[in-house]
Amino acid sequence: MNNTLQNNKDNAISFYRMAYQGDPAKAVELYVGDQYIQHNPLVGNGKQAFIDYFTEMANAYPEKSIEFVRAVAEGDLVALHTHQTWPGDQEYVTMDFFRFDGDGKIVEHWDSIQQIPDETKNGNPMY
Repeated sequence: MNNTLQNNKDNAISFYRMAYQGDPAKAVELYVGDQYIQHNPLVGNGKQAFIDYFTEMANAYPEKSIEFVRAVAEGDLVALHTHQTWPGDQEYVTMDFFRFDGDGKIVEHWDSIQQIPDETKNGNPMY
């Protein structure tokens, strides 16, 4: 794997971890490009909307946790597969996709989230 792909994976994880753990302004400062296009319908477009959303989430749910299960990079995209645990023992599997610009900065985001069921018909784990 070339250094750009590995750097993008490392930066996507660092960005998401920093924002999730309560410092979204620093995450944006370090890892986001001039623009930030958001596709999550619960979050507004732009850097400040991202900061506001993650600040509110950190204040409301300080005990939440995240585990990065895998990261996949191709071209200018990075996909993160995560396991999130929230209050009340609610667990979620998430997929986040980040697009990077030519300077190695995040400029676009998509995501999908699914609550982890107690059991599955196929017996396979979510990860």
